Amino acid sequence: MSRLILLPRHLLTVHRHAQFTYPEECCGVLMGRPLRGREGGFVARVLAVPNVAPGERRRTYAIAPATLLAAQKEARRAGLEIVGYYHSHPDQPAQPGERDRRDAWPGLSYLIVSIEGGEVAETRSWRLAADGERFVEEGLDHRAPVTPASFRAPAPAKEAV
Repeated sequence: MSRLILLPRHLLTVHRHAQFTYPEECCGVLMGRPLRGREGGFVARVLAVPNVAPGERRRTYAIAPATLLAAQKEARRAGLEIVGYYHSHPDQPAQPGERDRRDAWPGLSYLIVSIEGGEVAETRSWRLAADGERFVEEGLDHRAPVTPASFRAPAPAKEAV
């Protein structure tokens, strides 16, 4: 089973972001390293970003392309990778919907926070199945000890010619 490992302070950051933006959806980037020998990742940094979805933000989110590019560059500079994304579901369960599935990329974690009446109700993490047709829930671990052996080293950067 795949799992996503976060430090308690990272989960608190995500929860506070969801509470702050309620009743709209929040969103952000999870930077870290993939787990060694299994699916999932270790989160080393959480980056809260603005929800730039046009119109109704209570049921959707979008991250600006320039923001994603900046996050990728920041991760690379820190020797990390983007291992997933997070967003909130105001007054809805922490389960991905059809739009979440259409917008998802394989190999990444999708952390969803259900926030009801401004308070965190539930947090769950998901990965897109290999067939791209459904999500599979992954374990969410925010108390496990983290060791360097738990994650893969980043791929070496390619040099420009």
